[in-house]
Amino acid sequence: MRTRAAGLIVLLFFAVAGLAQENKIPDPVLATMKQELTRSFEVLKKSPVPPYFLSYQLTDNHDISVSSSFGALASSTDNKSRVVDIDLRVGDYNVDNTHPVSRAFATSTFGQTRGTLPIEDDPAALAVALWLETDRNYRNAVQQFEGVKTDRQIKPADSERSPDFSAAPPQHYSEPDAPFSFDRKLWEEKVRRFGQVFRGNPDILGANISASGELETRRYVNSDGSEIKISAPLYRLTIYASVRASDGEVLPLQRNFMSFTPEGMPSDETVLKAANEMLQMLLALQKAPVAEPYTGPAILSGRASAVFFHEIFGHRIEGDRMNDDDDAQTFKNKINQLVLPKFLSVYADPTLRQLYGTDLVGHYLYDDEGVKANRVTVVDKGIFRNFLLSRSPVKGFAQSNGHGRRQQGYDVEARQSNLLVEASQTVPRAALKKMLIDRLKKSKKPYGLLFADIEGGFTTTSRSIPNAFSVLPTVVYRIYADGREELVRGLDLIGTPLIAFSKIAAADDSPEVFNGVCGAQSGWVPVSASAPGLLIEQIEVQRKEKAENPKPILPSPSGASK
Repeated sequence: MRTRAAGLIVLLFFAVAGLAQENKIPDPVLATMKQELTRSFEVLKKSPVPPYFLSYQLTDNHDISVSSSFGALASSTDNKSRVVDIDLRVGDYNVDNTHPVSRAFATSTFGQTRGTLPIEDDPAALAVALWLETDRNYRNAVQQFEGVKTDRQIKPADSERSPDFSAAPPQHYSEPDAPFSFDRKLWEEKVRRFGQVFRGNPDILGANISASGELETRRYVNSDGSEIKISAPLYRLTIYASVRASDGEVLPLQRNFMSFTPEGMPSDETVLKAANEMLQMLLALQKAPVAEPYTGPAILSGRASAVFFHEIFGHRIEGDRMNDDDDAQTFKNKINQLVLPKFLSVYADPTLRQLYGTDLVGHYLYDDEGVKANRVTVVDKGIFRNFLLSRSPVKGFAQSNGHGRRQQGYDVEARQSNLLVEASQTVPRAALKKMLIDRLKKSKKPYGLLFADIEGGFTTTSRSIPNAFSVLPTVVYRIYADGREELVRGLDLIGTPLIAFSKIAAADDSPEVFNGVCGAQSGWVPVSASAPGLLIEQIEVQRKEKAENPKPILPSPSGASK
């Protein structure tokens, strides 16, 4: 999991998405939330330490999941849950209980802002649960605020510090519960059949197929007057398999399919074809040579460059980091300055539901602070213009632009949504390879690299350790000066951000989409990124961590049966 200093992406897939429809029927849960929030806020305003803001976010989760291992059913579950996250603030917009304090006065809030509620829509039971959670959160907020006041008496106020919170107009939006259907028995049969593709090879270590249907219904009310209800289904299928190389390295591959509707899921023929292609690639990787440390030109496929931008660029535009003195704050003083090649622009657009025929899991209509989602121009023709903002202001940026996000149980912070990298000058993908070969001949290097697929990556943004990134590729080719390509394994793409940005030389005309789940200080949130393939003048790779996966003493049952 990523702390404030590090980023991590895992290729899992789910989304927060909604189909805008007007709901004419009053929602009893939303009505109870509004009633209890109004009552609690009015009563607490009369207390010695009154709140100035209160919000409830109640989330219903219905998840049906099945999985298989080597074609045998491994799990089959149908779960429902309901949780509430409360944001209660005492003090005022400038300084409140969330204000950063010295370590001696800090108190942990994780696990204190989230409560479990009854899953039945019983107004009386819901009201009691909300009352108890509000009381607990109020006591915690008062205790935190005492620490803030003591800390501010000891150390001088920071004149550069932005206010702790910002006002936002009330929002009113409601949609009915989305249609949701997942045939559990049918998918149990499917994951069994799909997993059998990987049977019979003694070197295959893992063969896991999982399928799920999820429905997330999120309700939000606050003391500003906002009332929001969004209901978002998601269906996904994941194929994961791994093989062991002769030196012990475990080589994984993963394919994912997702859709907002059951009809959008792939056909059985499509899935079986993908599974067989994965098997053949795993067997090829098993025999591939281990790559050597290298520095020189490389091509990132669109998918790889999307992860590249999410990791080394995206985390540095999350506005809350600009208020963290431990953060490197790479772009804090770069407003209206050139930070990327002039042919590249970068946008964050959570309102975008689909791109190039692919559903975007970073889509949402309202963020977790009740702010309407907005398209944000981050970089315009290479010039840095804006940060991603929650309701915690950043110097020079007073209002949220709809990027306050969190996993249930965490505090909200500014996070990425759909990150879109667009190029005004492009070349065909084949021309990108020719440009790389021209550079090889000019520099007399024997080969360059092509990063075709990845499993994720991470980055560090803290001042206390070197700012660096590592992208974790799964399919990499050497490209020789004569155009020949050779599959290799055993390396990671590493570097430092500002140098990497300065080495981008060209983009192709075939952008691709990456979907995933990103872990950071506000938990795990669904994200998407889209980018064209990129030619980078100089990259660096290092060998992966030495494998410590000795070959099993016993032979595989698959091998013994032959």
